[in-house]
Amino acid sequence: MKNLKIEMVHDIVCSWCPIGYNNIQMAITNLNIEVDFKFIPYELNPEMPEKGETIARYFKRQFGWDDCKLLEYQNSLVKTAVSAGVTINFSKRLNYYNTKKAHKLMHWAECFHKQTDLNERLIKAYFEEGQDISNTDVLLDIAVHVGLDRVSTETALSSAQLAQELDRKIKRQKTLNIRSIPAFILDETALISGSQSVEFFEETLSTYIDESVIKQKIAV
Repeated sequence: MKNLKIEMVHDIVCSWCPIGYNNIQMAITNLNIEVDFKFIPYELNPEMPEKGETIARYFKRQFGWDDCKLLEYQNSLVKTAVSAGVTINFSKRLNYYNTKKAHKLMHWAECFHKQTDLNERLIKAYFEEGQDISNTDVLLDIAVHVGLDRVSTETALSSAQLAQELDRKIKRQKTLNIRSIPAFILDETALISGSQSVEFFEETLSTYIDESVIKQKIAV
């Protein structure tokens, strides 16, 4: 059987995306399966100013939450994240940012098979260190950290062609009618929604692989 293709629909600032990412990666490791893992961009707030907005202001504006409600949510989120091996430091992670440029960097990294490394470094930079992942210099430092060339990456981030390629990915994502993230697409045919548990991912992936093998045998 060929490698299983998994495409993760995500946004860089989505709190639940690194949790889902870590859990599905753990499931893949536990099952000892070969996977071709890719990323599909999803912008939670495409109109967000590049400089961003404080998380506290965002939740108050969007949902009418006061500081107590937000703190309760953040404490619960941090506990869930820790159980998945993810660090979210709200003393440093104070803002939401526009993620278009970060998604463009993720697309560029795919050309060098660096998407997974870059995603993990972006998670650490934003959720743990609170870095501004809309800032070009910050993104270039992250790119260099995962082995990408700084000069060519800076050129790519301002490239109209790369922007068009990213837009095609975004258009494809919109045809999938995905309403929440993270989401995981298996071989372009099956969908798993949400940051599920490791056990859930293991069971779902195992079932999908078994059914795929049966279908292949029938086809032969």
